[in-house]
Amino acid sequence: MWGVIPAAGLGSRIQPLAFSKELLPVGTRRDGDVERPRAVSEYLIDRMILAGADKICMVISPGKSDIVEYYGASVGPADICYVVQPVAAGLCDAIFRSLPWIQPEEEVVVGLPDTVWFPEHGLRALDGGGLSFLLFPVEHPELFDAVVTDERGRVLEIQVKQRDALSRWVWGAFKLTGAVMRELHDLWCERGQQDPYIGTLVNEYLARGGSARAVRAGEAYVDVGTLHGYREAMQLLSGVVV
Repeated sequence: MWGVIPAAGLGSRIQPLAFSKELLPVGTRRDGDVERPRAVSEYLIDRMILAGADKICMVISPGKSDIVEYYGASVGPADICYVVQPVAAGLCDAIFRSLPWIQPEEEVVVGLPDTVWFPEHGLRALDGGGLSFLLFPVEHPELFDAVVTDERGRVLEIQVKQRDALSRWVWGAFKLTGAVMRELHDLWCERGQQDPYIGTLVNEYLARGGSARAVRAGEAYVDVGTLHGYREAMQLLSGVVV
């Protein structure tokens, strides 16, 4: 299984930093008997590995060599490769940079490296063989991508940063096959590569007969890309033993 991590963003909401935002220290981890700071992106990588990912593709910008230096060639049982997104061109562009290395039959999990969420095993709740989203309840869905579903968990619409969103459940990660990823890529190209957000692209995919499921298995979700989110993450982790 692949884990794809789009890590090429500018991080303008939390700058200035002297390093990539994905390496922002959030909480701590144990290294033997020593407690060390933990980079925020480690939380996502750990969750991908718990879901079965044994290959991680990090999509980085040309100036983010510090991420390569930090993680090197592997984390635990997972090998890591790096793909460069030459210019910041949105989430869809970043995710699809990994496509040449992914086979149609392989499963892929995608998440955002500046988030902290629970439960740790949440990705295991997602079905394989198609496209499925892991949902989390939030107080302000208009700041995220709210996912509207029917009673059986089928995705009806993704409302991208929409005021008065119809759902307070937002996606925090998703799972799909390489084949579905290729379908989405081809649709993205057909639409002139104009979709910066995965939500608008998935809406068109659904309108053309595609299907997606959503699982409300998330419990807590924090975007650490802002100073407010950073404080929320520290508060969330204050009662968690890691």
